Amino acid sequence: MFLPFLDSLRRNGVPVSLREWLDLIAGLQAGVAGWTVEGFYHFARVALVKDERHLDRFDRAFAESFSGLAEIPLEALVNERALPREWLEKLAEKVLSDEEKAAIRGSGSFEALMEALRARLAEQQARHQGGSKWVGTAGTSPFGAYGYNPEGVRIGQDASRHRRAVKVWDKREFRDFDDSVALGTRNIKVALKRLRQWARHGAAEELDLPATIRATADHGYIDVQTRPERRNAVKVLLFLDVGGSMDDHIRVVDELFSAARAEFKHMQHFYFHNCIYEGLWTDNRRRWTEQTPTFDVLNRFGRDYKCVIVGDASMSPYEIAVPGGANEHWNPESGETWLRRLTGAFPDHVWLNPVPEAHWPHTQSIGMIGSIFENRMMPLTLDGLTRAMRILG
Repeated sequence: MFLPFLDSLRRNGVPVSLREWLDLIAGLQAGVAGWTVEGFYHFARVALVKDERHLDRFDRAFAESFSGLAEIPLEALVNERALPREWLEKLAEKVLSDEEKAAIRGSGSFEALMEALRARLAEQQARHQGGSKWVGTAGTSPFGAYGYNPEGVRIGQDASRHRRAVKVWDKREFRDFDDSVALGTRNIKVALKRLRQWARHGAAEELDLPATIRATADHGYIDVQTRPERRNAVKVLLFLDVGGSMDDHIRVVDELFSAARAEFKHMQHFYFHNCIYEGLWTDNRRRWTEQTPTFDVLNRFGRDYKCVIVGDASMSPYEIAVPGGANEHWNPESGETWLRRLTGAFPDHVWLNPVPEAHWPHTQSIGMIGSIFENRMMPLTLDGLTRAMRILG
């Protein structure tokens, strides 16, 4: 019954192994998912999706495989038994009256259960709107359209009204995890997690289970061993372009900065405008009075720092190529000179560009900086950020 679902998952790019698929089947047989489509949806998502980037693909595969259930007439489900027997039994328990349930328990027959459902449908002779029993529209009946029932069967309705039906996958809450779309703070955190170098520092407060087992076996009594908590030891230098054309990208850069501050405990940030020159700053309100010499930054931080530059690289070519080309001050040395010093000081470096990659060939300065960075310029999308983390890793 579920093999077409497996085929749909793989067509939509969700990597599902045979082991995970067998775990899903075993869970269904054990009743882990309950007896609702909603329960099956959530259990299947937990069992089969290993990476948040694939949640939207899973939703599409699920809708492709099961969305038609909302449009199958109930009589067809009863007569053809297109749904598992247990699902129909649970549905009947929600629909039938106490007297009908008592009569069915006395007979102990699945056929009697299905006959009761057919009888309910046969009693209705005309159009019905509102109420809680008949097939129709509005109301709270579990059968019909445009009504309200948290676990109803929607028949003949082209769109959701209350978003409470069992077709929860149509909502696709995680569509932003597709790796071709712009970023949100949560998406960025998912991508930044790929840049990790674990180390253990500080007080020994975490239980070391393997060491505890070994010590207990050696000493003959329970000997609890602890160790320092494992932390992300990656060090990051973040350079952020501000002002001018970057005003169009304030939101996404804000989100990147917020996510990076939360993810990396060893992070230093500096601001620049258009291109890096002899001075950087950490407070834009004091950028003319409290600048940090770029040479100090190059000498203060070690080569083990990961260098990330964020900017649209959109400027006059003179700002990169010639001394005095900066648009706000006289720069004794060209921007290219300083960028090459930066890439030489920090071998692990990357430039993140919020401009869509398809537009890069139309801006000469983007091509110039891309050449200086030896094609280590990536778009500020989830896919681009993931590729950047692989380069830095």
